[in-house]
Amino acid sequence: MWIPLESNPEVMTKFLHTLGVPKKWSIIDVYGLDPDLLAIVPRPVLAVILLYPTKTEKIKEEKEEPKDSKNDTPDSVYYIKQYIHNACGTIALLHSVANNLDVIKLEEGSLKQFLDETMGLSSAERGKKLENAQGIASIHKEFALEGQTGAPDEDVEVYHHFVAFVHKDGNLYELDGRDAGPINHGSTTPDDLLIDAARVCKEYMKRDPSEVRFTVVALAASE
Repeated sequence: MWIPLESNPEVMTKFLHTLGVPKKWSIIDVYGLDPDLLAIVPRPVLAVILLYPTKTEKIKEEKEEPKDSKNDTPDSVYYIKQYIHNACGTIALLHSVANNLDVIKLEEGSLKQFLDETMGLSSAERGKKLENAQGIASIHKEFALEGQTGAPDEDVEVYHHFVAFVHKDGNLYELDGRDAGPINHGSTTPDDLLIDAARVCKEYMKRDPSEVRFTVVALAASE
């Protein structure tokens, strides 16, 4: 069980840089999902991360048929199962980076070592490896304690969850370590990733229109 990571772009950026992501990439606030606000997000955008209230998951189950696209997911999509409580923020960041290694040239460090060791493993084996990845765990803890709000204890229930959206092989994938596998949301391109991911984020928000505790950030070129 880990201390949850705050959806704070500055903290998340420092976390990634400490793990070995070059400083040309940062986590950027997405202030709104309308076209004019999406237009101000620096390009290129490599991934989009949504933080949503977990109470909307019950609404999701009631309103939507479950999607099961794991059988048509190409091996090129890096997906990791979540077995560590409160690790969803870090797993969303791992999904964001691991599916963009053709663009992100990782520096030597605990993240590069972990990805090198797990690239050929199953999603379950990757999740188990993360449980023993002390380098990543210690860096996670350091930055989980650095947010603007006081970090809760590890055993306190958290009511929000992170998911990541990435482009891979012409498709938009939603990556949530608690799902059976990646969810394919249809075709996209690197240029359209932000717009298409925003569309899916809006679908999350429609599940409970009275709820305002949604946060969207992007892994993008540093401003």
